[in-house]
This record gives sequence, structure tokens and C-alpha cells, in this order.
Amino acid sequence: MTSGPSLSRLAHAALLGLACLTFTSCGTTRSASPKGTADSFDPPALRPRNPAAVVVKVSTGAQRVYVVEKDRVLLATPCSVGTGGLTGQGIYRINVKNASKRRISQPDAGYPMPYWMEWKPAYGMHWGFVKPYPCTHGCIRLPMKSAAKIFAMTQLGTTLSIQASHPEDATIGKTLPVLDDGPLPNPPKSYLLSQKFFQDAQYKGKMFLD
Repeated sequence: MTSGPSLSRLAHAALLGLACLTFTSCGTTRSASPKGTADSFDPPALRPRNPAAVVVKVSTGAQRVYVVEKDRVLLATPCSVGTGGLTGQGIYRINVKNASKRRISQPDAGYPMPYWMEWKPAYGMHWGFVKPYPCTHGCIRLPMKSAAKIFAMTQLGTTLSIQASHPEDATIGKTLPVLDDGPLPNPPKSYLLSQKFFQDAQYKGKMFLD
């Protein structure tokens, strides 16, 4: 079910307004907002009314992810995509979800990739260092709180549309901040390899506005 036009516009306006206020081994945004790091970014999110109708849109050109439910934008966030077009384009479905996934292959086996949402083998959306330019080996890196919320909004079979651009780039996409984790060092390896990392990665607080 979708809301009436007035509720839809109100929800979208709330997202736009709040968006204005408000680390991984996979391996151009446009905004007037000052640069910040991804750890503090907490995008406002609306609860899906019908999880089966949720679609995740990835704009590789703008480095944006939009979670939509028909005419409602539920969440919008910056992301980082693959260098040289490695993320690719197409329509996929999320076929694996793992909130506490770790990297299996070398180098950096054991590196945490929380909130893993895979659309094809070895390609997934997950938490990672976000930079204002393509910087991964094909995965889609997300701020931690964005990853937690998108993980909660999606299910196995959720459609993932990866394209060079989406209409939302010209609206809510423009309000998002520039995030740059580039200057940040990795946390200690002992912490990254510990279970405490995943405990700390759990979302705390009210996840949805409604």
C-alpha cells in the first residue's frame, strides 16, 4: 500500500529537511555541505509499509543510495562505488544477507564487513570507509548507520537497481553531505577482529521516524 499524495509529499519533505541537518577492504558527490566523516552520519529513515515493495537504487555517478517504496523515498545516503566502473550496472536482487560477515580472502582476511547485502558472488553493500570518489573493488560501501538501516529495510529478494544515475540525484541526492573517511586510520586490528566490533556496530536509538 502507498500513502496518499499529501502524506507522500510530507514524508519526502521531512527526509529532505532532516537530511540537510544531519572502513572496508573492498577495494562524485555534489553538495554544498562541508565534509564530514561517515561515522556520525545518521540518515532519517521511514519504515516500509510493504517490505516486498522496497527497491534499493544505487547511483554510481552521484555515489548515492536511495531506498524507495513506490513513490516514497525511505532513506537516502552517500556511498562509495567501484573504481573504473567495477560496480557495474543492472537490475539485481539481494540474495545473501549477513549482519556480521568477515572478509574470507587475503589480504586482510577477517576484516569486518557488517550489514553485508550481496547481489552477486563477492559483490555486496556493506559498511566501509566512504570517500567522495569511487574507491572500491566493486562493492558498495555505506556509512555504518546507513548500512544498519538499509539492512533492516531489505529482505532476501529485494530489488537492487544499479544505474549511472537516478531521478533522486536531482532532488534529495543534492542535499546529502560530502563524506570523506580518507584521512582516518584503521582501528586497531585486534578490535577489528573481535566480536566487540559487531556489537558496537549495532544500531542504537530509534531507527525509523514513523
